[in-house]
Amino acid sequence: MKPRPNIIGGAVAGAWLLIVLIPIYLMVRAAFESQQSYSQHGPLSLPREFTLQNFVDVIEGGFLLNLFNSAVVTAGTVLIVLVVVPPLSFAIVRARSRMVSNAFRLMLLGLAIPAQVVVVPVFYLISQLGLNNSLIGVILPTTAFAIPVCTLVLTGSMRNIGDELYEAMSIDGATAWTTFVRMVLPLSKGGIATIVVFSALQAWNGFLLPLVLARTPEVTVATVALNQFRSQYAVNVPGLMAAVILTIIPILLVYLFARRALVSGVMGMGGK
Repeated sequence: MKPRPNIIGGAVAGAWLLIVLIPIYLMVRAAFESQQSYSQHGPLSLPREFTLQNFVDVIEGGFLLNLFNSAVVTAGTVLIVLVVVPPLSFAIVRARSRMVSNAFRLMLLGLAIPAQVVVVPVFYLISQLGLNNSLIGVILPTTAFAIPVCTLVLTGSMRNIGDELYEAMSIDGATAWTTFVRMVLPLSKGGIATIVVFSALQAWNGFLLPLVLARTPEVTVATVALNQFRSQYAVNVPGLMAAVILTIIPILLVYLFARRALVSGVMGMGGK
């Protein structure tokens, strides 16, 4: 029997796709159009000209420094996550201690605490450490908020490794460190790729912590700079849209290259 086409489902999916594409079209169209043409014809009209002047103006305004600061925060966050989370997840999966299990549950409580609730204590702590208005002062709390989710994802991935593989490594005389390096890490590539993408997204798209902890122009990240561009280009919508596109492109490329690993890693969170 031939499957019947789901007309209603297709219509709903098409309508939803249209809803999603309209804001993207408006953003791209405005970024490549002059302010005068945009003001005359409105946001919903067909494009009438093509110009790169908006991107030139944004770059000359120093936005590349903001993108560089975001890249430094993202790279630092991902690096710390890769150093801390894999051995932490391995210890949680293999440890039989009740204390380790309770510590893991306590750490997962961080998932229920939004950054808005603790932003004032975090600001006070970073200020006392002398890291206020510095990129490292943004990297550390950003990493702290990313670690609970990354640990949850990677422990789910590591639980999919069968006990017989651990027994085989133990029979061969491998230590816990050897087992971790030679077996667990290679078999957890999907989960590791997932935490890399997730922590990169969290760091690159972060707004509240960089806004509070990095207020000088030299350490302002791209997301905070967009808010400043909104004030600077209160009427020049094409200039703002050009800055938004420059902010989206880097993290979009990361997601496109790692989307399969991200999906497979999230699906493995439940473990066995």
